[in-house]
Amino acid sequence: MKIGSDGPEMGSGPIHVAMHRAKGNDMRIEILCTGDEILTGKTINTNYSHMAQRLGEAGLEVGWGTTVGDDRASLLTSFRQAAARADAVIVNGGLGPTVDDLSQEMAAEAAGVTLVLHEPWLARMEAFYARRNRPMPVNNRKQAMLPENAEFLDNPIGTACGFAVTIEGTRFYFTPGVPREMRRMLDEQVLPRLLAKAGLQSVTRLKRFHSFGIGESRADEMLAGIEAFAPGGGVKLGFQAHYPELETKLAVRGAVPSELDRKLAPMETEIRRRLGNFIIAEDDQSLESVVLDALRARDGSLAVAETFTGGIIASRLLQVEGAEDLFRRGLVSRNPDQLAAAVGTTVGSFSPEGARAVASALQVQSGATHALAVVVTMDTGAAGIEAGGAISIGLADLEGTIVREAWLAGGREWVRLGAAEMGLDCLRRRLLGLPTDERLDFERR
Repeated sequence: MKIGSDGPEMGSGPIHVAMHRAKGNDMRIEILCTGDEILTGKTINTNYSHMAQRLGEAGLEVGWGTTVGDDRASLLTSFRQAAARADAVIVNGGLGPTVDDLSQEMAAEAAGVTLVLHEPWLARMEAFYARRNRPMPVNNRKQAMLPENAEFLDNPIGTACGFAVTIEGTRFYFTPGVPREMRRMLDEQVLPRLLAKAGLQSVTRLKRFHSFGIGESRADEMLAGIEAFAPGGGVKLGFQAHYPELETKLAVRGAVPSELDRKLAPMETEIRRRLGNFIIAEDDQSLESVVLDALRARDGSLAVAETFTGGIIASRLLQVEGAEDLFRRGLVSRNPDQLAAAVGTTVGSFSPEGARAVASALQVQSGATHALAVVVTMDTGAAGIEAGGAISIGLADLEGTIVREAWLAGGREWVRLGAAEMGLDCLRRRLLGLPTDERLDFERR
């Protein structure tokens, strides 16, 4: 299976990008992504971005990035070119069951060997389909055909197994195009092998802090000199902004897990102290999962009313496993008057008073311990240009009702995403006993 949806065989040639020598170690690494859909731009190649970032976090930098279509001659040429300049190559995609999935076949040809059936993987696939009471399609057998003497790379969550093979003296690691399968295989199978090959310490860890309300520049200022808190150094600080959130990352490598703990612990403590209430979640947590955990801890429940955000808040909450046990009601309308009518109050307007009234009435009507109302109106100037949005957040619980007002500059989508995030963050702060009126970098008034 390749990255994204399958496409027809097009015979496209390779494109080579991002060419530079690796730094920090002597091993030259290339990432080679296959698939007509990414070569033609129909699918955005997020797999490359993830792989390059993970390699960098582990102290391994990419020297070349290549994209090649589903064409035998182009694949063979790209494999041979990569073997001539790189010490290790990660190939992503082309391990599926269809006729345009060519990675195994061309890897075998480039390595000068034949394809052989990997019986254990075939049995795994057959069991996979049997558990779902479905016969395995005949063409899936193709996924168990690997180059002779190839090293097996496990895929515990899919039907495309990975493998490693040497082509003209260079070690190639073949990974599936499905993002979650690729990420698991990269971390568990490929990275340890690359680190060992490079002679680097093979224990790595990535610590992540998710924040809302501060931009990258401010976070950088707030964390100035933070590296000094790592005993012996070796911890790399980085940021990744994806509005409305900011991710602060600590990457560390060491000889044993206890060494990573020793290096990270004081930095984690200092980051929590400096970023404070702006930290909304850590690692694999999300803002919505933190909110639901806080509700669950106090035997709480929730109802939500939204204008303009179009149900984003309810949708985000209900994606979390177990949310249905806590979520009582969700209302979405184009204006607060309709929300007011739905909850039985006469006060409904694009105002703090309207948000307060809707939240209070919704909390009573739904029987939830907490009710959140987010009311937004866009400001459109005389020229019809969107200049931002006024946000009114009403929050009612068993202790009373509060209102949070804000003004976010920007276009429609920027305001819509920001309003949903602000509503959830206001609820998080209320549940955790934090101030709900702390000013954010994104507020303009």
